[in-house]
Amino acid sequence: AGLAIARQQVESGANIIDINFDEGMLDSEKCMTHFLNLVASEPDICRVPIMIDSSKWSVLEAGMRCIQGKGIINSISLKEGEEVFLDHARTVMKYGCAVIVMAFDEKGQAATKDDKIRICQRAYKLLVEEVGFPPEDIIFDANILTVGTGIEEHSNYAVDFIEAVREIKRTCPYALTSGGISNISFSFRGNNVVREAMHSSFLYHAIKAGLDMGIVNAGMLEVYEEVEPTLMKLVEDVLLNRHPDATEALIDYAEQVKDQSKVVKESDKLAWRENPVEQRIIHSLVKGIDEFIEIDTEEARLKHPRPLDVIEGPLMDGMKVVGGLFGEGKMFLPQVVKSARVMKKAVAHLQPFMEADKLKNGGRQSQGRFLIATVKGDVHDIGKNIVAVVLACNNYEVKDLGVMVSCEEILRKAKEMDADIIGLSGLITPSLDEMIYNAGEMERQGFTIPLLIGGATTSKAHTSIKIAQHYHGAVCHVGDASLVVEVCNDLISPERKDAFVAKLKVDQEAIRVRHAAQVKDSVFLSLS
Repeated sequence: AGLAIARQQVESGANIIDINFDEGMLDSEKCMTHFLNLVASEPDICRVPIMIDSSKWSVLEAGMRCIQGKGIINSISLKEGEEVFLDHARTVMKYGCAVIVMAFDEKGQAATKDDKIRICQRAYKLLVEEVGFPPEDIIFDANILTVGTGIEEHSNYAVDFIEAVREIKRTCPYALTSGGISNISFSFRGNNVVREAMHSSFLYHAIKAGLDMGIVNAGMLEVYEEVEPTLMKLVEDVLLNRHPDATEALIDYAEQVKDQSKVVKESDKLAWRENPVEQRIIHSLVKGIDEFIEIDTEEARLKHPRPLDVIEGPLMDGMKVVGGLFGEGKMFLPQVVKSARVMKKAVAHLQPFMEADKLKNGGRQSQGRFLIATVKGDVHDIGKNIVAVVLACNNYEVKDLGVMVSCEEILRKAKEMDADIIGLSGLITPSLDEMIYNAGEMERQGFTIPLLIGGATTSKAHTSIKIAQHYHGAVCHVGDASLVVEVCNDLISPERKDAFVAKLKVDQEAIRVRHAAQVKDSVFLSLS
């Protein structure tokens, strides 16, 4: 199947084939070696250069040992400091490969134009002057980040990248530039019409600034001149950050494109206001409508014994719907952000009543102390932030340590605040190894509190097979922010905790047994 996909990419016009085996349940080094050997025997595929793509250095090195011809390594960076960076660069040069250099340094990922330029210029100087790396074999990836999220700080990401590319090309002679094009449109996943238009427009403007290549699905790229003019204008308003309402306008248009048959009469737009209050709250959250949320929240508060019941009831029910739709690709990221803002507004309305309720009851104790962080080496935090907000809204005392947090800092802070639960988040594959390390350190240091695992690359299987065995305490995978409150409540409750943990461990053991049986039953055939 992998060879068929690679062949299809070449036939669709791909100039380079990017190969990646970063998946928690795979032996990535073995898979990379095996697949590259298969590719070498396929003349229709190996006629184009191969890019070995991994977040793990051991996988990159395994690929370099067996790659045919001159390859491209994706990637190295200054994230672990100059010594590691220079060592990796010398190894890449020894194998005769070109290299993608990511705009990361010891402080993290470059998001602004100035940081992108500064890091790339520093890397260029180290590579050319200290390693003697051929400048024409250096390919800078200045981080294409997602626009159209509904978050103001993200609005200029496309412009920052384009302008950074222009300056990098001017100040780093002979070096090339690249980027992961699909990142720019991630907000609109599930709507290929909009995504293809965004890719086409972004490439058009970036290439004019000096972009030499981009990682993109060659079969998911519209011809710039053939994009519908109205859509193109809306897309470029977002990409070029032309006005504050650009994202909102594109979202509205995206909904029309997604379902052309949906025509709503003006008189029907407020028909949902006739529904029961619980349904109205859910509707407001799913649609991101904040106009009526305080009125409806107050009505719901008067119906329930405690203000917290409104959060745990209709508000969380609505966020569960949002989480489900987003997971299915039926909602876009900016819509989720709007939903979160509606949730925040509702909670803000309830906050004074919850405080008064605490005083009335002699000061209600918090549900528990929850520590959360994105693990070392990972800068992604959208899911983590949502979990923190949801738990805080449910009366948990939440300490968010941010991104790229070392195991030492996480465990030190957990002891300092006497945390009841630790939550680890991560998006990239190396984060899985860091989570395993964290679990092992919790065991070594004598922790007994539950450990929650979450993030896009995590899974129930990986948590059961790879992480849980390193820590005797409860290690629970939480696949969605809407589920975290229920899981935490079960882990905190004196009445429910033992039964919940016992069932969790039984389920995890069953997953491990099934996995071991599958591995044992696998029959490998000789290539000869």
